[in-house]
Amino acid sequence: MSLNFKNILFIVAIFLLNSLKITAQHQEHYIEEQFISGTDTLNYRVLMPKNFESPNKFPVILFLHGAGERGSDNSRQLIHGSELFYKMKDSFPAIVIFPQCPQNDYWANATIDRNTKPLSLSFPLDSAPTKSMGLVMQLLDDLMNQPYVDKNQVYVGGLSMGGMGTFEILYRKPEVFAAAFAICGAGNPEATKAYAKTVPMWIFHGANDDVVGPQESVDMVSGILKYGGKPNFSLFAKDNHNSWDSAFAEPELMPWLFSNSKSK
Repeated sequence: MSLNFKNILFIVAIFLLNSLKITAQHQEHYIEEQFISGTDTLNYRVLMPKNFESPNKFPVILFLHGAGERGSDNSRQLIHGSELFYKMKDSFPAIVIFPQCPQNDYWANATIDRNTKPLSLSFPLDSAPTKSMGLVMQLLDDLMNQPYVDKNQVYVGGLSMGGMGTFEILYRKPEVFAAAFAICGAGNPEATKAYAKTVPMWIFHGANDDVVGPQESVDMVSGILKYGGKPNFSLFAKDNHNSWDSAFAEPELMPWLFSNSKSK
């Protein structure tokens, strides 16, 4: 029996839909939550560790998504990174938080010229946090007061806009984090003085990035070195802006992250 073109298209469509469903199944394990402060609301998703009811304290990973995942659906922020943490949940149990930034806001307080390629970016010091960053910091404060959180193992990471947010929250709350990683991000190198010596970092970027130029990460690494830090730095020679694929495939990322503790 021969298949006509419409049947072939139908079979291909069903296959793709099933593939997407299988790929996204891990996202169902991230519980939908909201953090409310006054009249403001921050959507977030949380992956809880196994045996959470035990008397143990658990590390926390805060992950900040990129600009393309902004919105109000409390879902898109899981597109990148959530699979990595889900796959590693047995080896590295932790409370994993994925907040979502609204479409009209930004994690970092940044001035952005979108008429250039790569983007022209600047990050003023001593400026107020954006509304979304302020809510993330409040959520983190609330979480740190919970008895099940290991305050010695709180980590932050992010990509693109979330990489910028990672550098910014380190500047604003340097005393909180045991380690951090930033992928294709940017920031103010002078702000690294607040955390260079105290927060171990792993910075990733693609050498061909034409959205956020690799020089942005090079400058942040230089700032950390200037102020006494010793960061890991991975520059992927063939990557463009999606260097998060290579970063998430780095087998040492999670072991390195969890090897850092403020108690050591």
